[in-house]
Amino acid sequence: MSRTVPARTPAGPVRRALLTATSALLAVTVLGAPAGPTAYAASGERRTSTVTEGGVVVTPGNFTGYGFDQCLAPTSQAMRTWWNHSPFQAVGIYISGKSRACRNQPNLSKEWVLQQSRLGWRLLPITLGPQASCQPRFPRYDDDVRINPKPGRSGTYNKALVMGRAEAETTVADAKALGIGEGSTLWYDLEGFDATNTACRESALSFLSGWTQALHRLGYVSGVYSSASSGIKALDDARVNRPDRFTLPDAIWIARWDGNANTDTTYIRDDGWRPGGRMKQYLGGHDETWGGVRINIDSNFLDLGRGTTARAEKERCGGTRVNWQDYELLRPPRTKKNGQTVVPDAAMVTTLQCLLREKKLFEGTLTGEYGAATLKATRAWQAQRGFEQVDLWSRQHWMSLLSAGSQTTIKYGSAGLAVRRLQRALNAASPQHRLVVTGVYGPGVEPVVKAWQKKVGLQPSGVVNRQVWRALVAGKRS
Repeated sequence: MSRTVPARTPAGPVRRALLTATSALLAVTVLGAPAGPTAYAASGERRTSTVTEGGVVVTPGNFTGYGFDQCLAPTSQAMRTWWNHSPFQAVGIYISGKSRACRNQPNLSKEWVLQQSRLGWRLLPITLGPQASCQPRFPRYDDDVRINPKPGRSGTYNKALVMGRAEAETTVADAKALGIGEGSTLWYDLEGFDATNTACRESALSFLSGWTQALHRLGYVSGVYSSASSGIKALDDARVNRPDRFTLPDAIWIARWDGNANTDTTYIRDDGWRPGGRMKQYLGGHDETWGGVRINIDSNFLDLGRGTTARAEKERCGGTRVNWQDYELLRPPRTKKNGQTVVPDAAMVTTLQCLLREKKLFEGTLTGEYGAATLKATRAWQAQRGFEQVDLWSRQHWMSLLSAGSQTTIKYGSAGLAVRRLQRALNAASPQHRLVVTGVYGPGVEPVVKAWQKKVGLQPSGVVNRQVWRALVAGKRS
């Protein structure tokens, strides 16, 4: 890997993962009940990355989308640029552990954590401490140690268990110093090792068991990053074959550089840590440039908690329908040569009247009639937006009206009203898009955004920032 720190094996550094614990989950783990692989999916409340009034960050929350990690935390300026231009919403940061190459983190501080969280980044705090006893590239430093591989008289590898608990306690102290509070997921980076070496494997599993036990006791959620073929496979085999032997992590971060942005791997069973307990590092160290800022990163795909969800939308204008998979051309009633009168669809006109009323341009009852009152309102909107004032209400006009509002940056994994505005505007842009307006920016939305961006001459990044919003409001279709 071409980095400014020592290279890593395909087990790679741990990457972006998210899953913030909810109070319901904490109530389970703190009381000592099994938290295990299904704990994330068990909680009924939304898990969202939050910043409390006291400035404490709880991360990462429910999320399905892209993330990246880099050993050295980037500058705040670089993070802001990447937020507005890159497809990523999650970022792995190395906060603890004597084995990490980036012990010195000049940019990482409590203020940095708070600033990135408020911007929208979902943080994945990583610890790289003692490594498996058969991992050949560790220890790195004189004060660095390996996991104790001795089984002890009882054969339970208790010394490794105690080491894992101690590492979790140190990590929690480091997390709290950075303002990362209880309920957050903390990730342990266990680099790839020879899983056929019994003492090496069993001591590593005992270490991770202690890590998880201590995190639960301290009110945090346990995540583990490792190679799909070694650490992750060993955890999954233990889950199935020895479910009572170890305390398993709540979430796993799979290092599998297959180039596929998903959470799949053939090394473990499909039901492990699903739903909502997986992320995958699918691409190793490489340079990416967004907004003119280049960073060497590993790429990840996350599917944590309940995934990205959106709340139900409130009724508009007393229950008027505003979501359509196509927004057709509207014009005043006209009579054909054969004497037939053609009138626009009343439901679609009612949608238009509702939207214009919300902009304080249409007054009166929503009649569904494309008459004088509606024409007055449409012309007012056209004038405001610099369009020629005409009787027709075209796709460009629909796009401008449907996309109007805050120009917050959204991308794969975003949810909410801004995503609904985007989906409606894209449906207006082309009858071929036909998006279901869900409020969630997911796999069905991304290719439509990229195709439209390419068509109108914008970088097909899938990121909807101010430049993209301006093009939507202008009604650009080609």
